[in-house]
Amino acid sequence: MRHGNAPARLWLYGRHAVAAVLANPERRVRRVFATKNAADWLASRTIREECREKIEDAKPDAIDRLLPAGAVHQGLAAEVFELPRARLKEACTDPQPNAPIVILDQITDPQNIGAIFRTAAAFGARAIIVQDRRTPPLSGALAKAAAGAVETLPCIEVVNIARAIEGLQELGYYCAGLAGEAEEEITALPSEQPLALVMGAEGAGLRPLVAKTCDGLFRIPITPGVESLNVSNAAAITLYEAHRPR
Repeated sequence: MRHGNAPARLWLYGRHAVAAVLANPERRVRRVFATKNAADWLASRTIREECREKIEDAKPDAIDRLLPAGAVHQGLAAEVFELPRARLKEACTDPQPNAPIVILDQITDPQNIGAIFRTAAAFGARAIIVQDRRTPPLSGALAKAAAGAVETLPCIEVVNIARAIEGLQELGYYCAGLAGEAEEEITALPSEQPLALVMGAEGAGLRPLVAKTCDGLFRIPITPGVESLNVSNAAAITLYEAHRPR
C-alpha cells in the first residue's frame, strides 16, 4: 500500500525473485520470511549484509497466510518497497544496436509480463516501457515469472505509449511494431540501428495510433491456420532474431 508520496509496499515470493531482491542495492527490504530449506538455499547466494538480519524463520503455512491464495512461494517471501521509477531519457540515452528497448502496449497479464522481463534480460535488452495505468505492479506472480529480472532491468512507466515511441525515435531508435498483418518478416529488422520492439496485447494487438507511430511493422512467420502466438513467446522469438548476428 502507498501512504501519500511514500513508496508502495509489495510482496515478492519465489526463490529467484527474492534472491535477486536481496542482492539488489536499489531495493529497500522491510522483512523476509524463509523456511529452513529455503534459508539453506539462500546461504550460497549473494545477499547484502543489511538484509541478512531481516530474514526470519517461518513455516510454509505461515508464509501461505501472508500471500494471495495459491501463491507458489518455494519457502521464500519478502515484503519490499517499490523500486525508484526509471525515466525514459535517462535509461535509454546512448542507444546501442545490441541493446533493444521493449515496449508493451497495454499488455496486462502478469505471467506474460514477467516472462517478457525474463527473456528481455536474457537477450540484453536495455529497458522495458509500459503504460502506467494499464500495467499490474511488479510483484507477486509477475516478479516470480521474471525470475529476478525486475531487479536488473529498468521498467519505465509512461502515460502515452505513442509519445514514448516518438521520444525514442528522437534518441535514434528504430521502433518496430510486431503485427500479424505486417508484410515484412522479423528477419528484415534493421541490424545496424538501435531497436525498440513494440508488442501489443493478445487478441487486440497494437492499437492503431501506436502502430502508425512505429517506423515499421513486422510479423513472425508461422504455419497457416495458427492465428497467433502467446505474446511472451512472440517477444522471445523477436528478441532472439534482433539479438543474433545477421
